[in-house]
Amino acid sequence: MEILAQQLAMVEPPRGMYPSRLDDKGRLKLPAAFQQYFSALREKKLFCTSLDRRTAQIYPMEVWRGNEKFFENYREDVRLARQVAFNAADLGSESEMDGQGRILFSPELRRELGIENQPVRLFAYRGRIEILTEAIYEERKREAAQIAADDVGRLEAAGLN
Repeated sequence: MEILAQQLAMVEPPRGMYPSRLDDKGRLKLPAAFQQYFSALREKKLFCTSLDRRTAQIYPMEVWRGNEKFFENYREDVRLARQVAFNAADLGSESEMDGQGRILFSPELRRELGIENQPVRLFAYRGRIEILTEAIYEERKREAAQIAADDVGRLEAAGLN
């Protein structure tokens, strides 16, 4: 896992929130910063899925393999690991970025999340790319706006710069 972290650290993901959209064929058009990120990865294969059936994720295959090992070895709540792994398998598919900077999502994933031919928001988080519908994006934005200054202060006291 340490080698994986070192390899991924050499390819920094984009920072910030990016608007995009899925077309009517289920292809996500990536902003240029994400195209550069995926092009720089050693392995081009990706895994597109949803763990919670609300948001989508794009995982570099190396990161996804680490998740598969996690599911196999997680003993604290085996049922929980099995359910999340089921969601990922049920909605997931392997993909690659095409020459025009698009990634194809499975029909099952598009239908479940209602993202076909819809605007979405993308951001990099913990080795994956999160894809939020506009509704989920607005929900998270409202939640984040409610963070009190005390909460930020707690994080700063713990080491946040």
